[in-house]
Amino acid sequence: MEPISRRRVLQGAAITAASAALPVGAAGPHPMKKRSLRIAHLTDIHVQQEKGAGQGMATVLKHVEAQKDRPDVIFTGGDLIMDCFGADFARTKAQWDLFDSVLRDHTGLKVEHCIGNHDVWSFSKREDNPQHAAKAVKKWACDVLRLDRPYRSFDRAGWHFIVLDSTHASGNSYVAKLDEEQFDWLAADLARTPSKTPVLVMSHIPILAACAYFDGENEKTGHWAVPGAWMHIDARRIKNLFAKHPNVQAAISGHIHLLDRVDYNGVTYLCNGAVCGAWWGGSYQECPPGYAMLDLYDDGSVEREYVEWGWKPTD
Repeated sequence: MEPISRRRVLQGAAITAASAALPVGAAGPHPMKKRSLRIAHLTDIHVQQEKGAGQGMATVLKHVEAQKDRPDVIFTGGDLIMDCFGADFARTKAQWDLFDSVLRDHTGLKVEHCIGNHDVWSFSKREDNPQHAAKAVKKWACDVLRLDRPYRSFDRAGWHFIVLDSTHASGNSYVAKLDEEQFDWLAADLARTPSKTPVLVMSHIPILAACAYFDGENEKTGHWAVPGAWMHIDARRIKNLFAKHPNVQAAISGHIHLLDRVDYNGVTYLCNGAVCGAWWGGSYQECPPGYAMLDLYDDGSVEREYVEWGWKPTD
């Protein structure tokens, strides 16, 4: 596995896309550094009643638990349920109940959650029932995941972690960005984080990704055009903020169901595939169903390996 660190000299900006079937890099850890934390990043689970997805989610959690080098914590990367953006109350409840019960019954590890666009119950009340309306937008997801709000930060094992909320209304759909309140919070959070404390950022939608170019025929007009729902439309603003804080080491995401790595201006952006692959239908393009194992070290470096967990479609 290849170490990621600002302590190496950066010669400009390099962009590389990793093969879905291979870990990032091949070198072992440096003997002088010590691992601080091991994270299993499970993104885009998309659990549903159909396609054996509930059993699939249980199996992948067992796969994580059975790792010889077991992680300290699980990070979920959003799109935890198949979809509730346009679903009614009953369908949404069934999906969240399934997610909550499978998670509760199949792992004893600490879990840190991120909310994805498929976890948003529209951007307005779904029904006239006041109890239903009170769960609209991101409130239902926050209640199930026991979050006070969709974005936050916390410290663990000598690292500072920031969880962002990428999904914001754009007409009848959504766009990937931070609203002004969240951006101001992020700037203040980074400003008060000690400069020697390494930072890892998690968002559902990539801040910066190469694989977003291949999620659809984005070149069909003769020009590359990546939709603002595929990758953060405010990536320039965010990368400028990160440039003021050299302790921002890495940013992890999901959403695209593909695997890549982008090194830009001293920050490594890792898009970490999908637990469900092609929505429980096998591989999505070149990326099989899997999850990322992330090793964080006391020198601020990060190593990633993409773990295929062997899912085969049931029908």
